[in-house]
Amino acid sequence: MKNRLTQLLLVLAMVLTACQEQDEKNNELLPTEFKTVAGNTLTIAAPIRGGSNATYQWSMKQAAETHYSLTHTDRSELTFLANSAGIYKLDLTMNDEGDKSQCEVTVTIEEPTTPLSPYIAKIEDFLLAPGQFTNKMPVYEEGDTKASMIAKIEKNLVGKKNGGLISLGGFGGYITFRFDHTVVNVKEKRDIWVMGNAFYSGDSKGGQCEPGIILVAYDANKNGVADKDEWYEIAGSEYHKPTTIKNYEITYYRPTSEEPTDEDGGIKEYIRWKDNQGNEGYKSKNMFHSQSYFPLWIAEDEITFKGTLLPNNAINEGTQGNEYWVLYAYGFGYADNVLNTDEDSAFDIDWAVNAKGERVQLPGVDFVKIYTGINQEAGWLGEVSTEIAGAYDMHLEEGL
Repeated sequence: MKNRLTQLLLVLAMVLTACQEQDEKNNELLPTEFKTVAGNTLTIAAPIRGGSNATYQWSMKQAAETHYSLTHTDRSELTFLANSAGIYKLDLTMNDEGDKSQCEVTVTIEEPTTPLSPYIAKIEDFLLAPGQFTNKMPVYEEGDTKASMIAKIEKNLVGKKNGGLISLGGFGGYITFRFDHTVVNVKEKRDIWVMGNAFYSGDSKGGQCEPGIILVAYDANKNGVADKDEWYEIAGSEYHKPTTIKNYEITYYRPTSEEPTDEDGGIKEYIRWKDNQGNEGYKSKNMFHSQSYFPLWIAEDEITFKGTLLPNNAINEGTQGNEYWVLYAYGFGYADNVLNTDEDSAFDIDWAVNAKGERVQLPGVDFVKIYTGINQEAGWLGEVSTEIAGAYDMHLEEGL
C-alpha cells in the first residue's frame, strides 16, 4: 500500500510539474493585438520571448499611413506612435542563440474624440530676457503677472500657424509650449516648422536673422510635465563648431534708472550683464523704444539664463558714421533664422542630442522650448533677439 501511495504521489507530482511547465510555456505567448488613439505612444511587449541572450528585430509590415515611428526596434519592448487612424501590421523576429521565431503584431489606431491640432496648444512657461521689445511684445500693463502675460502670449500663438509675434529679448529669453499630442518623429523627414520674422536684405541669407536655440522633450513618464532629464537640444549647423560655447551662463541686473536715450538720439549703457566667460557689459537703450527693457512682471532684481551660445552673426557693413548692420543666417536647426518659406525653418526630431552631444532616439516630442541663442548688440539696431510667431506639426498640417 505504501509503495502504491508513493507511486501515486510521484505520478501526481509529475502531472503537476508538466502542467506548470505547460502553463509557463503558454504564458510566453503574450498579446499580439494592441490598440490606442492617434497621437498617443504605445509600448508593445514582444509576444515571443527568449533567453537572456536573445535578440529582437521589429519592422513595419504594412502601414495604414506613412506618419508613424518605431523606436527601440532592437529590444523586447517597442515604442510605437502614429498620428493617423488605421490598422498597422508589424513583424517581429526573435533570435535566441540561433533558434529563430517570428510573429505578426497588429496595432489598431483609433481617431481621438477631438481632432488633433497641428498648432501650439498651450504655453507652458516663458521668461523674456532684457530687450527693446520686452514689455511691448506682448504689452505689459500695470498689475500683469506671469499668468496674465502667458494668457496674452496664448492669444497670439495658440491654434495659429502664423500668429502675433513674441520677442524673447537678449540671450536666454525663452518660451516653452506643447501640442495636444505627441508629434511623431517620422523617419528621414523634418517634423516641426517654427515661424519667426527673419528677412533678407539682399541676395545672400543676410538681413534680420536672429537664431534661437531649439530644445525638445518627450514625456516619457506620461506625467504631463517636461521634466529636466527629458530635454534635448536640436543640434543645428553650429552645434559642433568650436566657436559655439556650451554651458554658457549670463546674469542681467535690473537697471537703476529708466532715463531715455542720449540727447543726440544715440544709444546709452543701460542694463548691466555679466557672464561665466569673464565678460561683462551693458544692454543699450535706443531711440526707438523708451519703455523699460527689463521684464516688469517679475520681482527679482537679477535674472540668470543658461544654454548654448552661438557666435555673433551681426556685421556692420556700413562706413564710419553710417552704420549698416546685417544679421546673417546659420545653416539649419534654429528658430527665426531663415525665411518662413524656407525649409530650414523646420527641424528633424532626429537631430536631438543629449548633454554629451550624443544622438538620442525619440518616438516623438510633446514639448518645445526656444531661447535666443546670441548675445550681441548691433548698434542702433539693438540687441539680437529671437522672435516667434508660431509652430506646427508638419505631418498634420500638410493634410489640412
